Amino acid sequence: MEDIRADVCVIGAGSGGLNVASGAAQLGAKTVLIEREAMGGDCLNVGCVPSKALLHVAHTASLIRRAGPLGISVSEPEVDYAGAMAHVRRAIERIEPHDSQERFEGLGVRVIRDTGRFIDARRVQAGDARIRAKYFVIATGSAPTVPAIPGLDTVPFLTNETLFSRTEAPGHLAIIGAGPIGVEMAQAHQRLGCQVTLIEGRPRILPRYDAELSALLAEQLQADGVTLRLGTTVAAVSGKAGDIRIEPHSSDGTAPGPAQEPVQATHLLFATGRHPVTNGLGLDAAGIRHSEAGITVGPNLRTNRRHVFAMGDVIGGEGFTHLAGHHASVIVREMLFRLPSRVATSAVPRVTYTAPELAQIGLTEAEASAAGLAPRTETLRVDGNDRFVAENIASGPEAGLTKLVFDGRRGKLIGAAILAPGAGDLIGPLGHVIEGRLKLSAIASQMLPYPTHAEIPKRAAGMHLATALFAPRTRRLISWLLKLPG
Repeated sequence: MEDIRADVCVIGAGSGGLNVASGAAQLGAKTVLIEREAMGGDCLNVGCVPSKALLHVAHTASLIRRAGPLGISVSEPEVDYAGAMAHVRRAIERIEPHDSQERFEGLGVRVIRDTGRFIDARRVQAGDARIRAKYFVIATGSAPTVPAIPGLDTVPFLTNETLFSRTEAPGHLAIIGAGPIGVEMAQAHQRLGCQVTLIEGRPRILPRYDAELSALLAEQLQADGVTLRLGTTVAAVSGKAGDIRIEPHSSDGTAPGPAQEPVQATHLLFATGRHPVTNGLGLDAAGIRHSEAGITVGPNLRTNRRHVFAMGDVIGGEGFTHLAGHHASVIVREMLFRLPSRVATSAVPRVTYTAPELAQIGLTEAEASAAGLAPRTETLRVDGNDRFVAENIASGPEAGLTKLVFDGRRGKLIGAAILAPGAGDLIGPLGHVIEGRLKLSAIASQMLPYPTHAEIPKRAAGMHLATALFAPRTRRLISWLLKLPG
């Protein structure tokens, strides 16, 4: 057994763990990184990167189908699903070196490819090594949650962890769960030529997003050909590979109607959420508080054992790669620089990368109402953006909306949502306003190149400020000023 002494020991080489290990090593801390699976974690291997690569192929196929009004005559594109998945693998392979064991060893990190578990509050064992460190960081991420459904033990199914290793296109893909993963994969596979049925127990898709904008996105999914079964849960499944029967029933307990008839599919994908990976970590041996919801931490990401931090999906909450990256910066400040640091919670962005994309930051109107903030909303269609007009994106659900949510009492911007192509790239400036780093007037007055999509948040800000600018008292002031000598 090898005994290792370190300054920092990180368990988990996903996005957040890699950021902590990289930062600690480059700051001169003796760092150990433990990972039993692939370097890069879910995001690189079975999450963000492969899903966006597959979505790009699907969106490209859709652009070809819609090229007629642009004066381009094309036939229906022939989609090679195996070729699309080869593109997915190439995307992963291009990013892999940045997350590789070799790169981190080059930074001076000791990388151990095994399972890490606490022996006690000060030691972790990984394979034949025992690590005693001044600080520990738990970044073990999350895993897909598959609900207990009668018959599922005899029926093959997919999750995001197995979907991207396939090379044969599903004939009819049934997806259970209409959160971001379910919605993205529904549109991707429908646009790649598969038949898709999306089943969701709640009455709408993407319930964490603005209701009006998610309803518009649902229209786009249906326009693409996706069959939506909303307000429907699954009573049982049966069948075999290539022939799976899904027995639904309505979520409100009423008898099934035509929309709740059984679904006969070739493949079944679960996108029903994720749960923190804490099993096997030895948390009880270390006296670290945890529950089914994840490891308990404070706003500075310390556990009840002050020398142990936890971050990312393993603490529950919203499982975003960018949030894990933010967690890493908080931990490095708190742990190595000894500077008080807290996780930012007011403006965590979320994006679903469909076409159009749906981006949300801050509070929705419903969340603001629930918090007693008397919200006031302003909505602006994005089809007035000249760049979108030039690109023939000027009507229908794909045209989208921008929505700003204000605290009705203080007039402060507390939330924003954009449904538009590239919305994830457009939402950032509004997040700065919500966090208080910018005033809305700074966005409205910024000079931007014309024509660009970036004019969308600028125009929304300008629309809000115009209400005060062109108010009657302003007009009276101008009338008075015009009477003065020039």
